Amino acid sequence: MMRAVTGAAGTLLLAAQVGAVQTTASAEIDSRSLARDVSVLAADSMAGRATGTAGNAAARAYILARFADAGLRPLASGYEAPFPIRGGEEGEPTRGVNVVGQVRGSAMPERWIVVTAHYDHLGVSNGQTFNGADDNASGVAGLLALAEWAVRNPPRHSILFVAFDAEERGLVGARAFVASPPVPRSSMAINVNLDMIGRNDAGELYVAGTAHYPTLAPLVDSITATAPVRLLRGHDRPGSQPGDDWTSASDHAPFHQVGIPFLYFGVEDHADYHRPTDDAERIQPDFHARAVETLRRAIEALDEQGGTDASASGGTDASASGGTDASASGGTDASANGRASASGGNGRKRKRGNGRKRTGSEEVLRYHKWMVCAAPY
Repeated sequence: MMRAVTGAAGTLLLAAQVGAVQTTASAEIDSRSLARDVSVLAADSMAGRATGTAGNAAARAYILARFADAGLRPLASGYEAPFPIRGGEEGEPTRGVNVVGQVRGSAMPERWIVVTAHYDHLGVSNGQTFNGADDNASGVAGLLALAEWAVRNPPRHSILFVAFDAEERGLVGARAFVASPPVPRSSMAINVNLDMIGRNDAGELYVAGTAHYPTLAPLVDSITATAPVRLLRGHDRPGSQPGDDWTSASDHAPFHQVGIPFLYFGVEDHADYHRPTDDAERIQPDFHARAVETLRRAIEALDEQGGTDASASGGTDASASGGTDASASGGTDASANGRASASGGNGRKRKRGNGRKRTGSEEVLRYHKWMVCAAPY
């Protein structure tokens, strides 16, 4: 650890020191670039990237620069998409900022794959910095690598790359995005969410979502056969033991709640989860690169196999019903969703109840023809 290295100069020094990391076997994903991005985003100078802090703003500035360097196109309003945070306690942030870039598709530009990863973390508590290397600098680094690949290899469908803010405050950035999206919700084919993809001693990466969208299972299984990590389907079945169902555990939840299919890639919790020991040196560079390569193959397959049907159960499509789902409303109440504790607690992120359980008449069985062209916009 280099706890004494702080400030902008320290960030650059940390970035330079990861040059010796080996590259991955994939020609598409550079593990040195991944390691550099994690080291910068999880540096002490970022002070844990808590929403509304200077460290969070510094992380966002880094992501903005990387989006521009990668060649991602901004939205008409720019890369930044601010949103309000309501219902917090006095002194807590009232505003967050998502970062959004795009690659337009060559064949079906009006249909969108939305690739997401949250960049915020827990900040500083009791004098300890929660750097969040795996949670979720690893996911943001993966998002940046996938963005670079997509620019080099233009996809058939358009892709939105979104770095969400305020995930740790209750998926606030994702909820705001879904409530007021830059493209129509009906044009969003699928959400691919990256959260904690940087380390696993068993070489295992989970993908959740196929229990809700079973027609995605064959596509996932086709990737599993040759994936450079052990890709496992699971952690998405309602009625599972507490903490085992990740359906509402991260930023894919608001998409699911309005009927947009999702695939969520992440590892099971480890001893450093939501602790000040989640530092860059504990990332496993080879596994991280292989996980991102697996994600690249998944997105490539989703783009190529555009006729796949995804059956959606359990999420009301607000755009189809004419009303906005309360869980996806722009006036997100941070206090109602609960803020993750920086003290460590039981360290079980996947036990958070960020999603609203639906029962009875709220259950909807809906087929989302997820790669069929929507009306032009």
